[in-house]
Amino acid sequence: MAVPVSQMWTVATYVLKQKIRGRKRYPLVLMLEPLFRCNLACAGCGKIQYPAHVLKDQLTPEECFRAVDECGAPMVSIPGGEPLMHPQIAEIVEGLVARKKYIYLCTNALLLKEKIDLFTPSKYLTFSVHVDGEREHHDFSVCREGGYGIAIDAMREAIRRGFRVTTNTTLFDGADPNSVRDFFDEMMTLGVEGMMLSPGYSYDKAPDQSHFLGRARTRRLFRAMLSNRKKSWVFNQSPLFLEFLMGKRDYPCTPWGMPTFNLFGWQKPCYLLQDGYADSFEEIMRATEWDKYGFESGNPKCANCMVHSGYEASAVHDTFGSLRGFWGTVKATFSTAYKDDEAAAMLHDEFRPVHSYNPLVQIEAKEQLAAR
Repeated sequence: MAVPVSQMWTVATYVLKQKIRGRKRYPLVLMLEPLFRCNLACAGCGKIQYPAHVLKDQLTPEECFRAVDECGAPMVSIPGGEPLMHPQIAEIVEGLVARKKYIYLCTNALLLKEKIDLFTPSKYLTFSVHVDGEREHHDFSVCREGGYGIAIDAMREAIRRGFRVTTNTTLFDGADPNSVRDFFDEMMTLGVEGMMLSPGYSYDKAPDQSHFLGRARTRRLFRAMLSNRKKSWVFNQSPLFLEFLMGKRDYPCTPWGMPTFNLFGWQKPCYLLQDGYADSFEEIMRATEWDKYGFESGNPKCANCMVHSGYEASAVHDTFGSLRGFWGTVKATFSTAYKDDEAAAMLHDEFRPVHSYNPLVQIEAKEQLAAR
């Protein structure tokens, strides 16, 4: 099972309480960014392109705890930057575990073996390791030769020590669904609890703007990749969200489902866009003009977005908001094959992964350049 029963129960009862209270908008996962600096400089990332004084800054544990308490979401995702570079990350995690929050600490795992003794295995803590596919594709994606091997070694050690470990994979245009399916096999053999998937988002600040997926290409890729599944594959996500990526469902964006708190405050309107900041969680929920965002709004920044931070909460809302959604979730949980002859035929198409015709360019993080 990809998610412990206790976590599923906590999330289900939380969502049902929001329904009973009549709340139309509520947070499901807090995206807590304690810092922006990173030991990688991925070409598709728009989170680390800040001046040096911002990259050197970080949230204090107390600021993190206030945001978590103010938001009230049952789950907390800690992205970055690279959270393991925060000198007080162990204190932050310890405080969130004490609050019985389910934590997904997102990491590229380059520092995981070095820092792992700072943490204690818990049902509340998951290392969500960024792995973008098989070795060659991952190293190209993160612009770091050898990154895949370091991540796999660290994941193996974390699993050996009894930690919950999942993968977090971002897919871009040119991805080969056959290679990704082989990657699923590798991760299941490694022993991860489950896998998370998302198409990349075209950050304005990302160095590489040419390989982000449009909605039609996203659906085609995920249909080819996720149809005709093996029983051994386990995904740590809403099955309805995966059906959305495959083009089997259509959802509106619910950016309030995964609000973001970082160095600048509460980010409007979501984890991906930066249209201003609020001083409190109550302010961002009340003052944000939500109708201006999402595919339906016509906002060009949202035109191709199908990312989990905007749409997975929509799928969870559907599960508990209608009998059709609940039955769809039950069916998707126990009937996972998704037989599809046309999708199987797509696997025979010719694919040209970006790394097959471009050399790997190792981009150094800003703190590495500054140290010279």
